[in-house]
Amino acid sequence: MSTPRLLRVGWHREHFLSPLLQLVAEDAGKSLQLVECPGGTGDMQVKLKNGEIDVCIALTDALIAGLANGKTDYKLVGRYISSSLRWAITTGKDSKYTEVDQLKGTTFGISRLGSGSQVMASVLSLQQGWGPDEQPKFQVNGQFKPLRDSVNAGDTSVFLWEWFTTKPYVDSGEVRFIGSVYTPWPCWSIAAAPAANKEAVKTFLSKLQPHVIDFDSEASRAGPAIDFVEKTFGQQRTDVEEWLKTVKWEHRLAEVSEAVVRKTLGVLQEAGVVPKEGQQWDMATFVDTDVAKIVESADQIN
Repeated sequence: MSTPRLLRVGWHREHFLSPLLQLVAEDAGKSLQLVECPGGTGDMQVKLKNGEIDVCIALTDALIAGLANGKTDYKLVGRYISSSLRWAITTGKDSKYTEVDQLKGTTFGISRLGSGSQVMASVLSLQQGWGPDEQPKFQVNGQFKPLRDSVNAGDTSVFLWEWFTTKPYVDSGEVRFIGSVYTPWPCWSIAAAPAANKEAVKTFLSKLQPHVIDFDSEASRAGPAIDFVEKTFGQQRTDVEEWLKTVKWEHRLAEVSEAVVRKTLGVLQEAGVVPKEGQQWDMATFVDTDVAKIVESADQIN
């Protein structure tokens, strides 16, 4: 009798994924295999397309943008974080850029085309009111370190990355913050490849959920969650404490909010990330209803 294949879970090395790491430790290789995706959500999308992973926890906006722009390599199967994400606007330690307004028409570093780093650059442009001739250009740099190297070399003006993941490199003097931008949507969702074993995905969600609820609890936030992130990701304890004040996990994972999908699409349309005209968005394009339940209510952004 053949051994069932492990469910391959794509992840990026960020503190938001702490409950996932705790589940994987408990699973001990019986049903789950972690596959690291250093390039973030764009990397996960490529691995989903190539059949290298079955499911992933990734950025809501990039997942939805990909589906709206015709990707068929995955669908949403759940929600994960209900709060927004703070993206740091980061430049080189000796660069000439000191203010966001100076970035009009410059070249932003991004991890991959369609990634959150590109999507949020377009959202930033929308929020700043930059005109057609002031839109950012993009240079694909791949992973986090090449992005940092690029701003220090002057090849790009800035890049966007999660605030607390970037902060240690600011503290060390490698790069500088010049601002931040927040997502106007719940920032992390769960997606799976159509070919993934749906029962395995359902089981994964049901096993992950109690770990999320526990990590998000008042008791965990008072100490154990801080200890885990500090030890696992090497972040300063004060930074972990500050981060935990800003983040809220979902407690019903196997659901997708239609209101969130449509709100996100609206912002992405205004930012020019997805087509703006003539679209009648069908939720079947975005959600695998064999796994997730579509709910009407919107998630709350903290």
